[in-house]
Amino acid sequence: MINYDFSQPQRQSIKGIAIMFADTIQGIIRGLWAPLLFVLYKMDWTKILVTAGLFVLIIVVVGVVAYLKYINFTFYLNTKLQEFVIQKGVFNKDKITIQLNKIQQVNINQSLVQKLVGVYSLDIDTAGSTKKEVSIRAIDLNMANYLKELLLENENAGTAENQVIEESKPFLKVSFLTLIKVGLTSNYGRSIALIIGFIGTLYNGIYDFKETFEVDDDQVEGYIDQGVNYFSISFILLLILIVVISLNVGRMIIRYFEYQIKKQNQSLIVSHGLIAKKNTLLKPIKVQTTLFSQNYFQKKLNLFTMELSQASSGDNFEQENAKKATIEIPGCSLSERDIILKMIYGKRDEQKEIVIPNFRYLIKAILLSVVVPIATVVYLGLFILPEVRDYFPLILVYLIFVLTVIWFKFRNYRMYLSSDFIELKKNAWDVQHQILEVYKIQGITTKQYFWHKNADVAHITFHTAAGDVNFKFAKYSKLKKWINYWLAEVERSSKKWM
Repeated sequence: MINYDFSQPQRQSIKGIAIMFADTIQGIIRGLWAPLLFVLYKMDWTKILVTAGLFVLIIVVVGVVAYLKYINFTFYLNTKLQEFVIQKGVFNKDKITIQLNKIQQVNINQSLVQKLVGVYSLDIDTAGSTKKEVSIRAIDLNMANYLKELLLENENAGTAENQVIEESKPFLKVSFLTLIKVGLTSNYGRSIALIIGFIGTLYNGIYDFKETFEVDDDQVEGYIDQGVNYFSISFILLLILIVVISLNVGRMIIRYFEYQIKKQNQSLIVSHGLIAKKNTLLKPIKVQTTLFSQNYFQKKLNLFTMELSQASSGDNFEQENAKKATIEIPGCSLSERDIILKMIYGKRDEQKEIVIPNFRYLIKAILLSVVVPIATVVYLGLFILPEVRDYFPLILVYLIFVLTVIWFKFRNYRMYLSSDFIELKKNAWDVQHQILEVYKIQGITTKQYFWHKNADVAHITFHTAAGDVNFKFAKYSKLKKWINYWLAEVERSSKKWM
């Protein structure tokens, strides 16, 4: 049994000096890599002693800064005021005070450098903040676990002793093979976005290199054209497909390696990561919405992916904040999915009513995805760019593909209603089911354009602490009675969800 007295200021592990050093070096390289590259390129390497002395001086300065960061960083728990206090700074001292009831989430993470040193970081997110409030960068695992319990279970924060927390065996473990299966069957969009981002970064890097070292434009373009000529279009497409799948599988393995979920008291502990280990404590009562999805291939493999969304920080539900507050489960079976849903919601009542979108949903989708793009291409080919006409036969392929996607999206777009739950189903390929508990609704907005009134059509938005949930082109007269019930239920409910 280990005793921790958080009523007195605590310092991080002495190993934290190495972490502060690495963070400082990383910050310098990240912010000044182009000037540093230029200095190294122009440096007179014949004066080796001067150069070595300069590097030693930089290392010494960074070491002093790292030591000052370590020695001036303290944290303690004020149980009387129910506050967590952090003091930090190098020359100017900062004091951060966090109310315990404002703490939204506490995560224990471990980067590659921290893994080498043998320490962990404890990251604290608070309600009303758009970024990470504070990070304790170097503490041992036992202290991190105990401090996390105190911060999230503040009603027990006056306890002076640290009792060893008994954890059950994982009830969900995602195997290495499952990660490969998920990587092969999902998230192609993310991988394509990563490739586009990489190409953009590479382009900017080449541009900066060319400007810094005054490289001839024609020479660079000549190398690029020569490289492209070596490959045919079909080979490039095959290469892109291989890269996308490889990125997908690699990202899944690096991010979710040894993924497991344990039950601890009334909470769930989620841990995963190959290079950077992440450890998150999740309280089922704080889950605002649950999303599970499955495509055709995953259905054959009995695989689901899940997302458990907690309250987002800040006044605006930005995508970055919402993602930060979301727990992802990369792969689970049908039975494991049902266990997780039962742990979060208990017994769910039967769905009583199904809401189907109006046919105007199809009209809008066809107008925006078929009519406008095809009309634009035809106009360009006929009146502006004649060479576009060579691609007119591809219009038929595009038309068949897009109409098929639109039809499946329409067929899957449904909302299922019951007294305690709302479930939304959508998408053509990765079919998603999103579950929302009625008593966790913060507000409801309905929008009805004047041309929709006679058609009895409206768009509805459910506002939650994890963001907005939408359903469009619903029958308003059918929704009206449900809206009155939902609002009354929210007012009547005394259940806690934070």
